[in-house]
Amino acid sequence: MNEPQITLASASPRRAALLRQIGIRFEIKPSNILERQLSHESPDTYVQRLAREKAVAVQHDCLPALGADTIVVLNGQILEKPNDQDDALKMLHLMQGERHSVLTGVCISDGKTERSVLATAEVQFRKATSTELSKYWESDEPVDKAGAYGIQGLGAIFITGICGQPSTVAGLPLVETNQLLCDFGVDVWRHRKAMLQESLQV
Repeated sequence: MNEPQITLASASPRRAALLRQIGIRFEIKPSNILERQLSHESPDTYVQRLAREKAVAVQHDCLPALGADTIVVLNGQILEKPNDQDDALKMLHLMQGERHSVLTGVCISDGKTERSVLATAEVQFRKATSTELSKYWESDEPVDKAGAYGIQGLGAIFITGICGQPSTVAGLPLVETNQLLCDFGVDVWRHRKAMLQESLQV
């Protein structure tokens, strides 16, 4: 009953939470691949390549593996996870009062077949003070997030509008992911009632 339906090639707690939200049981097996953009590689090609490499790296037996990657793009510049406080604050300052794109690539591989999707959302940031941004860094939320903010957490106070799925910004577009799982024969409804009841009891 509790056997995993897929392997999640990520240690991201956000992606794990999103899969639980739609009632998918999974095992976690981080891929630990090198995340570095190749020269002349476009943002959409880059994020889809990483998603594929992650899925392929952890796929085993007949269990489908899901890989995903998320990047923030502002005026053609890719903003990934910050290296340190200065890097994070630089990103956050750049985005103030601006609209940026969030790209999330998702790939599922079962060892024989691979299918990928790319989801995009547009996010509008409000203007914030340097003090606000410094205090946000001190919350530790920006440390492991593309663009140095999290839509599902405290970072939501900076966002004035979104065009697209919030789950795309959080790291796993649920509409596209659900369809990919169905395409690979995963019974997406199998555990949903039980997992919903479990969540209501918490």
